[in-house]
Amino acid sequence: MDKREAKQRIEKLKKVISYHRYLYHVLNRQEISSEALDSLKHELWQLEQKFPEFITPDSPTQRVAGKPSKGFKKIKHNIPMLSIEDIFSEQELQNWQDYLKRLEKSEEIEYFCELKIDGFAISLVYKNGSLVYGATRGDGKIGEDVTQNLKTIESIPLKLNLHNNIEVSNKIKKLISSGRIEVRGEVYMEKKNFEKINQERKKQGLKIYANPRNTAAGTIRQLDPKIVASRHLKFLAYDTDIGQETHLQKHKILSLIGFKSDKGLKCKDLQCIIQFRKDIIKKRDALPFQIDGIVINVNNNSLFQKLGRAGKSPRGIRAFKFSPKQATTIVRDIRVQVGRTGAITPIAVLKPVKISGATITRATLHNQDEIKKLGVKIGDTVIIERSGDVIPSVVNVLSKLRTEKEKEFHFPRFCPVCKTKLTRPEGEVIWRCLNIDCQIRKRENLHYFVSKKAFNIKGLGPKAIDKLVDENLISQVSDIFELKQGDLIPLERFAEKSAKNLMESIQGSKTISLPAFIYSLGIRHVGEETAINISQYFSSINNLRNSSKQELEKVPDIGPKVSESICSWFKEKKNQQLIKDLLKLGVKVINQEIQNNKLRGKNFVFTGSLKSLTREEARKKIRMLGGHPTNSLSKYTDFLVFGENPSSKIQKAKELGVKIIKEKEFLKLIK
Repeated sequence: MDKREAKQRIEKLKKVISYHRYLYHVLNRQEISSEALDSLKHELWQLEQKFPEFITPDSPTQRVAGKPSKGFKKIKHNIPMLSIEDIFSEQELQNWQDYLKRLEKSEEIEYFCELKIDGFAISLVYKNGSLVYGATRGDGKIGEDVTQNLKTIESIPLKLNLHNNIEVSNKIKKLISSGRIEVRGEVYMEKKNFEKINQERKKQGLKIYANPRNTAAGTIRQLDPKIVASRHLKFLAYDTDIGQETHLQKHKILSLIGFKSDKGLKCKDLQCIIQFRKDIIKKRDALPFQIDGIVINVNNNSLFQKLGRAGKSPRGIRAFKFSPKQATTIVRDIRVQVGRTGAITPIAVLKPVKISGATITRATLHNQDEIKKLGVKIGDTVIIERSGDVIPSVVNVLSKLRTEKEKEFHFPRFCPVCKTKLTRPEGEVIWRCLNIDCQIRKRENLHYFVSKKAFNIKGLGPKAIDKLVDENLISQVSDIFELKQGDLIPLERFAEKSAKNLMESIQGSKTISLPAFIYSLGIRHVGEETAINISQYFSSINNLRNSSKQELEKVPDIGPKVSESICSWFKEKKNQQLIKDLLKLGVKVINQEIQNNKLRGKNFVFTGSLKSLTREEARKKIRMLGGHPTNSLSKYTDFLVFGENPSSKIQKAKELGVKIIKEKEFLKLIK
């Protein structure tokens, strides 16, 4: 990127970031996620570091969030409420420590780590131990007086706890009781409370809120304190200054005088910080509130003050954000890929970007309708999202960053591989190649057949399959079991030992469980969970292929669409022949092991985090006892098992009359 392009990009980024920051911090509205906004800010910051001549005073990197909104009295902060600079990687953490050591010429720096609650920053001022006023951060210098609203929050003491507290020294008691002190922290809404509010709004036909952070911010700005009180907000204190020597001491004092405060962790090195962050990530979903990272302070207060600040952020503190689930990047191209069922899926080829520790270069655009809905073009800046192991997808287009060089994408009319005219079945959004002899479809079927959840043939991955197809050694799945060691040895990547190992792996895979065998057939709409449920109702592959639609629809989560797909698959002569060929070649399908029928016919759904075992372990145990774990609640659900931080499923279960049981009761059931 040259200087001219960098300047243009910086100007566009500044406008887009300022627009979304105004929505987020002033109007309490949100068009893109805070993660996507962070991603844009990070890109701007990187460009400004590379081209410092383009840094201007009005850049979003040079200011603190939010302007005071109208409707509340303005209050000037005695000490500015500064923002915290974000870091996103262990390397950036190391760079920060190196920077501090260069400034201080010190070998040892002690840190204090605490949770970064995704809340709303507040300043509380006490005089003679009593609350005088509370204010929002505002623009960092001037905030809004929201005292009456803050007084409705039970975790904010109106009078500090001093008289009966023997753990607080007399010196500090005297300082607090006879002077002015300021306490800073986050107002937040617990996840459970947020879900409850949205359930009520949904019943009333009102628009549901986007997230707990925005809901808390909007609540604090309500003009009616009664509404604030009804929302049951919480407050977590993290800072004060009454002469403590360390940040750790601040937290201890805050707890003793009546505030809820994170106990945090004192760390003497970066490894301790990294481990603390990893531990918190594991617990993150089980916490009652949302967090988006950890905050790292230089623990020694005098050193912290001495370090001062750079721009609008103190040098002695950083927010180590969690790996985002969303990020912004640029679409370099749009291509289509053909799946094993002939589905044509448009794929965005991206400028590489990191999400959750993985470098993302491609993201799905799902289908033609989604491309039209998003309005995405080649060259656009987009927001992509990655959840768990799900393929990343494009979720939004930042059209205000367009340069007029972007190109429209035209969906193909013919299969890019076999050139067959594409078909879009009535009522569906997916275009399909219906040519069963399409080479890419055949390859994808072979990849699927040998995958871990199917025959699980080790050593026979996609590259090996492609090589065997190219050498005309296999063209359909049954050919795999007719391979000979002598066929493999002449091929590149197949020495005698690896050829022998692969043949042993193929031979070993011939004994397969009924669920894995059903899954391996690649029947449309039949995934791993459905295959498991089917295997519990039909004890053999013969029973399954002779079943009717009505019989199939007795299986949990199988409706008319899935039953039609299964029956149609087994009616096809080529599929009937495939099963005959596989059995003739020595494939042995065994029934799924069921210890007893204690839970036979019982359907279970889970919500919240379990303590004693993982969700998958619980599901496996249910299957072994003849029961059926499912994902969605219905009138056919027998039990809803709930753990920590359950979702709105509890309310739905009550409405449906489903029996709701705790983890302890569930453990008794599966004994």
